Amino acid sequence: MGDGSVTPKLGNMKTLLGIVAGAGASYGIYKLISGGGFKRSKISASSESRGVKGSQPGEVTLQPGSLLAKVSALGVRSRGAETRTVDVASSEIISKSQRNLEPQHLKMLLSCLQTSSNTADKCQILLTLGNAAAFTVNQDLIREFGGLHVIAGFLSDPVPEIRVQTLNALNNLSMNIQNQEQLKVYVQQVVELIEISPVNSELQLAALRLLTNLSVTDKYQHLLKEAVTLLLSLLIVSNEALQIQALKVLVNLSSNPDMMDDIVQAQAPASVVLLFDARTTPSVLLRLLMFAGNLKAWRPSAQVADELRRKQDCLFRVLLDETSQLQSRLVQLLSHPDGEVQAQVARILT
Repeated sequence: MGDGSVTPKLGNMKTLLGIVAGAGASYGIYKLISGGGFKRSKISASSESRGVKGSQPGEVTLQPGSLLAKVSALGVRSRGAETRTVDVASSEIISKSQRNLEPQHLKMLLSCLQTSSNTADKCQILLTLGNAAAFTVNQDLIREFGGLHVIAGFLSDPVPEIRVQTLNALNNLSMNIQNQEQLKVYVQQVVELIEISPVNSELQLAALRLLTNLSVTDKYQHLLKEAVTLLLSLLIVSNEALQIQALKVLVNLSSNPDMMDDIVQAQAPASVVLLFDARTTPSVLLRLLMFAGNLKAWRPSAQVADELRRKQDCLFRVLLDETSQLQSRLVQLLSHPDGEVQAQVARILT
């Protein structure tokens, strides 16, 4: 296919989707793990992929009757599957897609996403766009083509799998600062998805990944001040993967002094303090300690502290008040077998 000669026929569409899903996967995962160039020592979703079970951006399971299954002889990788033989006629697309999709390919994908009525096809298109968004040039092109709002429109799709793939695509796209400016309007919708989705679902995890990236800089953190109670509640009811992701958002928010008033006033489950325990998974405990360290670095005036003590069940009373169990639990953690946990505790206590 030469420049400007793309014909958006169904056969070519399927070929494009299958090829790019495979070609983009390895780089997309590397991009997520290696992270972007955000400032400060905050946590982005790009650093959390390891150890999280379930679908990741760039991964797809081959299902009978799906778009991938329909596309034969293509170089598509599925979990646990061997790379298929690549059709010779598609070699030009492959050579282009390994470097980058051309602009007309992205336009065709966005157009097909809006017109397709097939769930499997929409999922595959979103997956392909998400993989393409591992490349900075494609992040910019998708924004310039109006693709951010097209993709985000599927956050309200009734099919959970489509919402998951939408969140995964937006997660990659949110690694671009200019894209974040447009994606900020969807923060509340993403928070609501976490609230209404089943606990420990892929939807919740994908939504939290997106919020992690959007909270890396101080610019949009204020949009999450009403979500602090939800994030704290997830620490109690969720599995390890969601606990870690919720804590990444909380660590990001608590690193901003301007957010502290909202954080310490938020209603918090009293049992949050019980997580500061040697039986808590080290990966969760370390992030809890980072969060606690940020909180303890905050110094309220005597008047503010008195006002907070009168607020029932607020985070200040649970973790920071002199009546909190946190101090005694931190002392006990000084003998934790994990050296990094010990070091974090020592920093907080000194």
